[in-house]
Amino acid sequence: MLIDIAIPILPARDLDQSVEFYVRLGFQLVGRAPAPEDYALLRREGMELHLYGAPELDPATCYAACYLRVTDAKQLHGEYAKLGLPGAGMPRLSALEEKPWGMREFHVIDPSGVLLRIGDFNTDAG
Repeated sequence: MLIDIAIPILPARDLDQSVEFYVRLGFQLVGRAPAPEDYALLRREGMELHLYGAPELDPATCYAACYLRVTDAKQLHGEYAKLGLPGAGMPRLSALEEKPWGMREFHVIDPSGVLLRIGDFNTDAG
């Protein structure tokens, strides 16, 4: 059996707030189930994220995360930087970094404390 795609299912303390945040990041809401299911499907190009309502979630102790491999992390970081996300607190946007393992990466923390690590293979690293 071959697996074609893996889709992260991430918690959202306030599903409406999280959907709004991801729409700001360029995702489109493509499906939504109201309570009691409290579930949302979002897509941006080839990426898909699912969110579920978790009102008991404490963003300060949230450990949910996923890695999004993109074609051009520098371009996407520049796009997200224009949104005015702060560098501390929640939500937040980190600086773009060249990692010693050959990746160019940054991260976004959403309003629920979920970590999105985003990167590409740094072909400039030689």
